Amino acid sequence: MIRFLLPLLFIGSLLAAQAPSTFSAYSTFIEEQIAGEEFAGAVSLVVKDGEVLHRGAFGHADLEEDIPMAEDQVFHLMSMTKPIVTLAAMLLWEEGKFKLDDKVSSYLDGFDNLRVAKSVTEGKDGPTVPADRPVTIRQVMTHTAGFSHGLSGSKLDNEIAMALYYVPQENIASRVKTLTELPLIGQPGKQWSYSASPDILALLIEHFSGMTAAEFLQQRIFAPLGMSSTGYNLPEEKAARMAKLYKQVDGKLVRDPMQMGAMGNQVFGGSHGLLSTMDDYAAFCRMLVNDGKYKGGRLLKKSTLEMMTSNQLGDIPYPAGKGFGLGFGIDTEIPKDGLGSAGNYYWSGAYSTFFFVDPVNNLFAILMTQRSPYTGSIGEKMRKQVYSALGKQ
Repeated sequence: MIRFLLPLLFIGSLLAAQAPSTFSAYSTFIEEQIAGEEFAGAVSLVVKDGEVLHRGAFGHADLEEDIPMAEDQVFHLMSMTKPIVTLAAMLLWEEGKFKLDDKVSSYLDGFDNLRVAKSVTEGKDGPTVPADRPVTIRQVMTHTAGFSHGLSGSKLDNEIAMALYYVPQENIASRVKTLTELPLIGQPGKQWSYSASPDILALLIEHFSGMTAAEFLQQRIFAPLGMSSTGYNLPEEKAARMAKLYKQVDGKLVRDPMQMGAMGNQVFGGSHGLLSTMDDYAAFCRMLVNDGKYKGGRLLKKSTLEMMTSNQLGDIPYPAGKGFGLGFGIDTEIPKDGLGSAGNYYWSGAYSTFFFVDPVNNLFAILMTQRSPYTGSIGEKMRKQVYSALGKQ
């Protein structure tokens, strides 16, 4: 492994040398993560006031074939799909297709007789009680509907993960049907629970638009923003640029055979599924930091984006200083370490991709790797490195 890492550190240093010297520590941080086998390679971008402050490709996209990471590398976004699909649904909200507090059962089958598990330790066949209120579209967007993502390690969550992701699904309607047939982990509107509920949004997009989510995203978001290397499936020449996924086992990186493919996918979901590049996701972030505008016009209203990036949780418990909007996590206060802004919004993906937008400072940052299992510590270190560099300007 080390024989691959030594030359790539030199490559990363050359690329980083093109960035302002204030970001040299950030480049060093990425190189150290690679040398320590936290991940095999990464791409990074920091843009403030429309100016690129830091940009680079580091390490390897494929260790076995000794292929260096490139700035146009293709990555699985995993849960960084969620903000895009939520925004797509809000485009339909702007058109008056639905209201946020509408019942999902008004539009989709399977939501009339939801059940709630009395104990997550007893699994999907344990005792349940009826949901005491209908699930709303707002709850779906805020992860407060009572659905799960199957990640907690409980018996019920393990069975949910198996049913959703390890049993083949024909399409997004099939996956949502599976989701509704499993017990909820809590009553709708009573708790925040990270979930696969954005898959419901993808199916609602199909219902309201008459297109698949793939078609709608292409027509309404990707084409206008010039995101030409983003989608649920990519043509062969772009699929060949997909970075390999590595997992950390006993402190060492090995290839992860669970990596999803870049072609032939049929489930156009909202929870994950999109592939993209650093520059394509940067086009999405530029639109966000510009209050919904992009070079050729306006994608969504400023007031819509402000609502999406405002805390929607009310009195539902959530970590102090944090909140959740419609598709985005939010910093409701300046972080205790002072490195950030109140009003920042962000999300990340299971293969360790990260981004945040700072509207106060007209700033966004992206860091993409392909590493499992996910660790949020990489994103936390990214945030600290970016703001530390900005403080030295």
